[in-house]
Amino acid sequence: DLSLLRFISAELTRGYFLEHNEAKYTERRERVYTCMRIPKELEKLMFFGIFLCLDAFLYVFTLLPLRVFLAMFRFITLPCYGLRDRRLLQPAQVCDILKGVILVICYFMMHYVDYSMMYHLIRGQSVIKLYIIYNMLEVADRLFSSFGQDILDALYWTATEPKERKRAHIGVIPHFFMAVLYVFLHAILIMVQATTLNVAFNSHNKSLLTIMMSNNFVEIKGSVFKKFEKNNLFQMSNSDIKERFTNYVLLLIVCLRNMEQFSWNPDHLWVLFPDVCMVVASEIGVDIVKHAFITKFNDITADVYSEYRASLAFDLVSSRQKNAYTDYSDSVSRRMGFIPLPLAVLLIRVVTSSIKVQGVLAYVCVVLFYCGLISLKVLNSIVLLGKSCQYVKEAKMEEKLFNPVLTATPGKAAGKQQSMFKSTQGISTDENGSTSVTNQPVHQKESTPSLLVTSNSDQFLTTPDGEEKDISQDSSELKHRSSKKDLLEIDRFTICGNRID
Repeated sequence: DLSLLRFISAELTRGYFLEHNEAKYTERRERVYTCMRIPKELEKLMFFGIFLCLDAFLYVFTLLPLRVFLAMFRFITLPCYGLRDRRLLQPAQVCDILKGVILVICYFMMHYVDYSMMYHLIRGQSVIKLYIIYNMLEVADRLFSSFGQDILDALYWTATEPKERKRAHIGVIPHFFMAVLYVFLHAILIMVQATTLNVAFNSHNKSLLTIMMSNNFVEIKGSVFKKFEKNNLFQMSNSDIKERFTNYVLLLIVCLRNMEQFSWNPDHLWVLFPDVCMVVASEIGVDIVKHAFITKFNDITADVYSEYRASLAFDLVSSRQKNAYTDYSDSVSRRMGFIPLPLAVLLIRVVTSSIKVQGVLAYVCVVLFYCGLISLKVLNSIVLLGKSCQYVKEAKMEEKLFNPVLTATPGKAAGKQQSMFKSTQGISTDENGSTSVTNQPVHQKESTPSLLVTSNSDQFLTTPDGEEKDISQDSSELKHRSSKKDLLEIDRFTICGNRID
């Protein structure tokens, strides 16, 4: 017979055994451990990626002017040496000159943009209107970055493609004007972003700055509850790295403008310090929470961030090879959506307007500062290259790095192109069957088309879905390394941060 006393007694004394569902509770415990590991693994990726962006950004100020000078010197002294090659300049030298000319033209065009008038115009708007403007600027910045690198790549390829091919473009000069217009408009867009952030810093009640920081938490709502694969998370991570580095540069511009208005009084820097820390802390906190819950909801382990870091390191090491497909700064632009040219134009414009150089001692300080930037760039590049080689070895990607052609073509086409590659290149095979690359001929002009056709990025564009299924069924070794291969075959010629579904 049921009674209230017996029911209460049963509720107080009934037991259960968690070991009957051991797999479920073990999985829940691993999810907790994964969320606890996310901050460390994510920040290691962010730290590495930010220094990659810094290396590409410093390249514009340090090595690019020297490379432009060397290219111009070669062009001027070319009649003294004679035409040993059909090209007047190498493709890399042509791209360097184009970058330098675009920077100089956009810098002089930025002098016609009045920063003070823009500041007072934005400051006169209401808080809600400024919040909407700032959100629109973030969307516009992603759209500009997505289309901007395509414009620059089209200019570089139009200026350096072989001339014997059939004309299939509108010409170098229209592409050049399009690139100049893009860099100028993107620099103005970033200037408006920096001005809006400066207005938020200088507002009395800090309400605009609080609203702008709360906008980062809206990003969690828009991304956490969506389904993410590893490739999509890789794209989001690259976008977050670019966004964080851009925010650091914007904070630097805001501090420079404020210090100029207060006659470089160091006491005012401590007034700005709490707001700067709040912006940086909100960015870090939002990224950690966002990635922690994305990995939790999609059953992704924290080890995936080491794969992302190895993929970025692979791009860096491969760009240092003799027959690299692209410049390193352009590779970073395509991976992360970070284009350093507009940001460099704006920073040069702000620095030259904020700091007046007068007298011999001032010019000596400028020269010493430039030498310091070159030293920082070289040191950063050496450390990054060493770390990248370490990450590539840990991920076991050396065969993809040193012999990309033999591993990039799937299925039966791989065997055919391997035989063609061996026959045309003259690679000798020793008694153990290992391939030696030391006996390649010096002249490799015939092998250039095959190298371009079978690159990792082009394979992603041209490989049908059916052949990709054959890849996963060919051998167990390819199955074991399928996750790393997917990351390397992401299209590098599209801004990854803007293709998240």
